[in-house]
Amino acid sequence: MAKIINLEVFKRFFRSGQVGGIILLVCVAISLLIANTSSKESFETFLEVKLGFGTVNYSILAWINDALMAIFFLLVGLEIKRELVEGELSSVKSASLPVIAALGGMFIPALIYASFNRGTASANGWGIPMATDIAFALAIIAMLGKSVPTSLKIFLAALAIVDDLGAILVIAIFYTNQIHFEYLAMAGGILVLLVAMNYFGVKKLVFYLLPGIFLWYFIHHSGIHATIAGVLLAFTIPTNESDELSPLEKLEHALTTPVNYLIMPIFALANTNITFEKEMLAGLISPLGLGIIVGLFAGKTLGVTLFSWLAVKLKWADLPTGAGWKHIVGLGMLAGIGFTMSIFIALLSFNDLLFVSEAKFAILTASVLSGVIGFVFLKSVPAKDEQGLPSTD
Repeated sequence: MAKIINLEVFKRFFRSGQVGGIILLVCVAISLLIANTSSKESFETFLEVKLGFGTVNYSILAWINDALMAIFFLLVGLEIKRELVEGELSSVKSASLPVIAALGGMFIPALIYASFNRGTASANGWGIPMATDIAFALAIIAMLGKSVPTSLKIFLAALAIVDDLGAILVIAIFYTNQIHFEYLAMAGGILVLLVAMNYFGVKKLVFYLLPGIFLWYFIHHSGIHATIAGVLLAFTIPTNESDELSPLEKLEHALTTPVNYLIMPIFALANTNITFEKEMLAGLISPLGLGIIVGLFAGKTLGVTLFSWLAVKLKWADLPTGAGWKHIVGLGMLAGIGFTMSIFIALLSFNDLLFVSEAKFAILTASVLSGVIGFVFLKSVPAKDEQGLPSTD
């Protein structure tokens, strides 16, 4: 009996979302350890090993950042579409607060970064503090258990999804180099085919996934970042509003475990590799470092809270059930955990390796601050608290 109970406890823990965050933390620690030992050069050499053939012959690091991350964005796209069809974003009223809060959580951090870096060589990194790491943020709020209302966890998930959609658009529009229109046209043809199959009721996932591989290939060669293919493919997968398991839900369930427990940890392992040097401490108070740290921690908190308050004040939306304003402030802090998404945008923002290293260190610092302070703050807030900001009545 004890073994059965222990097994059930383990299963609940595994499904809770905490495990994904813990595995990510372990991979971050391993990556930092490798980067600061004699294994650094061997690991970097390994990541540069080429795999593939012909026009798809890329380094291991490129496969991780362009192919595995496309699968991550496929999952994000599936979550966004499901929320739009039947979830928290399915009606104007229910979608208003997380959408408006996410806009504030993107606009204010970008504005803060831009104000610190205006006219500098690091100005292009304004998109870095806009991002929220879904895996880490949800893992930390899951660790809070019953200390926070369930509605707040749903609100954070919806906010993070909208935030990711914003990050995807920013990457597609502002972090794309030269566009090759012939490949873009071929990608467009594949996309039309996928949309047509959805329209005519094709349900088998294989008929979407196989063209999806070609969609990734053509977008990759078009100059637009290949991860966008994952989102475009996701939006063509059929779903429904009934209790019947749709192709979208089947694919989402199939991808959740490998993405959370394999793909994201591999990305963290390959890209967190920060070699600590004395000069990096000075980098934290450089325009780049301050823009990221202040943008992620203070900017996210201010943006999410202020825009939420305005939405409720103007009666465009209501607070999540059982949540008060202090909960929203704490949630804004957790939204400042940029980590994997912010690092991903940093890699696209800079060619200068020094800027990349400083950005990673600042992102790591800001994410730790946001996660720890947000956790402690929310842990201290009563289950329901209507204090902390002026009344909206």
